[in-house]
Amino acid sequence: MRIAYMLTSLGIGGAEKQAIAIGERIAARGHDVALIVLRPQEEHEWPTKLPVIHLGINKSLPSVVGGVMHARRDLRSFNPHLLHSHTFPANMMARTLHAIGAVPAVLSTIHNVYEGGRHRTLAYRITDPFCCLSTAVSQAVADRYMEIKAVPQSKCLVITNGIDTDLFSPSQSTGTERRQKIFIWLAGGRDVAAKDFDNLLTAFRKVRAENPNTELRIAGKPANHRSLGTYDAAGIRWLGLCKDMPGTVAECDAFVLSSAWEGMPLIVGEAMAMQKAVAATDVGGVRELVGSTGILVPPQDPHALSHAMLRIMAAAQEDRESLGRAARKRICDSFDMNAKADEWESLYHRILSDRR
Repeated sequence: MRIAYMLTSLGIGGAEKQAIAIGERIAARGHDVALIVLRPQEEHEWPTKLPVIHLGINKSLPSVVGGVMHARRDLRSFNPHLLHSHTFPANMMARTLHAIGAVPAVLSTIHNVYEGGRHRTLAYRITDPFCCLSTAVSQAVADRYMEIKAVPQSKCLVITNGIDTDLFSPSQSTGTERRQKIFIWLAGGRDVAAKDFDNLLTAFRKVRAENPNTELRIAGKPANHRSLGTYDAAGIRWLGLCKDMPGTVAECDAFVLSSAWEGMPLIVGEAMAMQKAVAATDVGGVRELVGSTGILVPPQDPHALSHAMLRIMAAAQEDRESLGRAARKRICDSFDMNAKADEWESLYHRILSDRR
């Protein structure tokens, strides 16, 4: 098979990371794979050995038109059997390319319960005939898009995100001596509204007021009004972009998610795979991911989130470790990346077989 993947960018985000991981596994199985990226190359991007084409599109209409023509030429050269797109801008571009005859089939993946307002819902609905199937990264995402009639039920399928359980495996680097002195929480993600870090910071201040022997590390680039680097007076440290996420996760005692909305956050699954206890907001597909192996609380409720964090901290170490083992087992049993690659490969074959 020849599969082209279309992404809005290769920036450091979960959707991009997931698409690259699947594409690389599909390529390793002997299929021809290429990545087509809408935006210009960025300073910080996920590395990949796959061939990458940057269309260089910005928000101007001439740029968009030029990008369509550029993509059309490249797709005709690569001649894919299927174009698999991820996130709203790439999904719309892929469907446009199918409408003008540049690709024989398009598969769209939706990564979040919220990708924009009514105009984007309408765009999904209008362009649905130019896509053979839409997949969602969680049942919560699928339910949301079927409910608002952006995707018909007959053309919607759930394939959850996968976790690299070989890369994110339990580490022996965190010593008991350090953990007896201080408890380290880790959070992660881009400092955007969806992650609701204001909720997290408020919750953590409540935690620290009750237990000063704790710190919060946030893996990700902070917004301009936040400080990067050393711990502030509240025991909070923004780490910036972390190239070694397994090592970063290994150094923490537990993971916290404060999001206002999600699809299925990879970083939570990665922490679970490394046997870390999790406190998280019950949004999007988080419940599907965590199950009973963590503590879930309502979004935008810092009191509930701080209470969940304090519960985990107050638990005996052996109880946290037991919770962590259950979390890793859940990831290995239901969210292993190689098993997800099997699902995608099978789906690609099915789509192409149905088109014959």
